Amino acid sequence: MHGAGNDFVVFDAPAGQPLLTGDQFRRLGNRRTGIGYDQALVLEPPRRGDTAVFYRIFNSDGVEVEQCGNGARCIAALLHRRGLAQTGALTMDSPAGLIHARVLRGNVVSVDMGVPSFDPRTLPFDAPAQIDPYSLEVAGRTLSIGAVSMGNPHAVLEVDSVECQHAGKAPGDAGHLQEKTGIAAARLSSAP
Repeated sequence: MHGAGNDFVVFDAPAGQPLLTGDQFRRLGNRRTGIGYDQALVLEPPRRGDTAVFYRIFNSDGVEVEQCGNGARCIAALLHRRGLAQTGALTMDSPAGLIHARVLRGNVVSVDMGVPSFDPRTLPFDAPAQIDPYSLEVAGRTLSIGAVSMGNPHAVLEVDSVECQHAGKAPGDAGHLQEKTGIAAARLSSAP
């Protein structure tokens, strides 16, 4: 499956069966020697009576993350196709909490990711206080970034042109950024 530039592989995980290991996810995620993907979406039986599924997300490096908006949209679309969202609305559960999704006309999927967090202590982001923008030294360059979490931390770079929606993971020498931080590019535009 894919959603807005991210590609996913989806696993149904039956109750009581062992999950793949991080190393197995990493090997599968390798685009040259495995099947290749941005993230693996693992669907487990619901843990709550008011949800359609409990899901987990693993990056192609085998590391589990709490959330992915595009992944959540893909899961909602799949569950809708499987008949689990008769009204078009469904609630899903994840390590980041409940996600409410709606399948709209034309099979467009909308997910409520909740309220964004800009507090550096909750991202995690190494900064003494919340400011905008932050300066970040990467490979000898100073970048201005915003920091936000919607269940997983992101550094957001404002750019003039967006060639891709998913820019990658934080490099090892990224200073303030912690593990599992995604890098995203954003271009501001006026509403149509």
